[in-house]
Amino acid sequence: MHGRSCRCLLAVLILTLAPAVVQGQLGRADSPEFAVHRLPELSQPTAPNELRQHLPITPPGTPPGTIGFPMIARAAGAIFSGTVVSITRHPATQGQAVETVAITFHIENAIRGATPGESLTISQWIGLWSGGQRYRVGERVLLFLYPPSKLGLTSCVAGGMGRFTIDPWGRVLLSAQHLSAFRGDPVLGGKSRVRVSDFALAVRRASEEE
Repeated sequence: MHGRSCRCLLAVLILTLAPAVVQGQLGRADSPEFAVHRLPELSQPTAPNELRQHLPITPPGTPPGTIGFPMIARAAGAIFSGTVVSITRHPATQGQAVETVAITFHIENAIRGATPGESLTISQWIGLWSGGQRYRVGERVLLFLYPPSKLGLTSCVAGGMGRFTIDPWGRVLLSAQHLSAFRGDPVLGGKSRVRVSDFALAVRRASEEE
C-alpha cells in the first residue's frame, strides 16, 4: 500500500513539473546563444525593364503544347545555325548599365537576320547566362533570337524553345519538349531531327499564316 502511494505521488510530481521543464527548454533554445543561423537566400538577378521582353514568354512549368512553332518563328528577329567561336564577359560600366556576355557565332545557315559565312556577335544579359542560357566554344546550334532591345541585348525566343542542337551531320535535333510543342506543325511535326532547309520551310509557312 505504501509502495502504491509513492508511485502515485511520483506520477503527480512528473505531470506537474513536465510543463515547466519543457518551457525552460524552449526558452533556452530560443535564446541568442542557441539561435539557428540561416544562410542568406540567393535570388535570381532582377531584369531591367529593357530586358523583360527577352525573358521566356511563358513561366516555368507551362505545358509545352501551349507554345506553337508559328509563335516562336514570328517573334524571332534572327534565325540561323552556326558554331560558337568565342565568349566574352563584359562587366557593367557607365556606358552599359548591366553586365553582359558577348557570344560570337560563325554563321553556317541563315534563315533570317544573318548572312552565311559571317561572324555574328550577340550580347546577352548576365542574368540569363546565370539562369542556364549558356554556350560553349565549338558548340553548334540553331537559334531563334529576339530582335535586339534598346540596350542591344537579345536571347532565345521562349528560352529553351528557341534553341536547337546541330548534330555532326548538320541536322537539327528536336528535344522532347520541341516534339510536344510542334507536333501539329505540317513540316516539323513528329520529327526528332530535320534538315535546316526544312526549318527554313517551316519558318516561311509560319510567317505566312494569319
